[in-house]
Amino acid sequence: MGRPARLGRTRLVAVDGPSGAGKTLFAGRLAAGLGGAGAEEVPVVHTDDLLAGWDDQLTFWPRLDEWVLDPLRAGRPGHYHRYSWVRGEFTPGRVTVPPAPVVILEGVSSGRIGIAPELTLAVFVTASPRLRLDRAVERDGAELLPYLIRWRQGERRHFRADATAERADLVVDGAPDRAAPTGSGSPVQVTGGTAYDPEIHYVRLA
Repeated sequence: MGRPARLGRTRLVAVDGPSGAGKTLFAGRLAAGLGGAGAEEVPVVHTDDLLAGWDDQLTFWPRLDEWVLDPLRAGRPGHYHRYSWVRGEFTPGRVTVPPAPVVILEGVSSGRIGIAPELTLAVFVTASPRLRLDRAVERDGAELLPYLIRWRQGERRHFRADATAERADLVVDGAPDRAAPTGSGSPVQVTGGTAYDPEIHYVRLA
């Protein structure tokens, strides 16, 4: 990755996008690719691990900043407690995030405008609303559907106000069963009628 570090000595990569789009899969593959061939392991921080439940969808950021981002800015390891969605509380054990050359931050709002100046790369993963909902229900269970619907409403409002996709350096099609969008001429129309800049690079999550 040839771009400079902007969060202290760390190149911070945000993998943002709506629930069920394939962010976790993409972040894992990216970490494996960047950490291959004897390179230092690339830490992946999942924002879901720092949320204090469903109502903390966007308000968790000060916790992330204090526990992880501020230490990385200073070249020190970050530490955080992982939230247990089953128990409804943060677990006592600490997860360490070393000040590695590259750190991936994955989750809804990870590429928000407030962190944009410190990002080396902003990725937005998307897929059709129906596919995303099917994936989320399969992952979390049908009994959580009311929470999932409320979550989707919140993320839609956030992405619209934040213009996250429009600012992304890379837009990833998280639906491997359909053709990848191409970026030439007029803005590309992808999921939900959102217009993306044709200068952005588009790839498929195959």
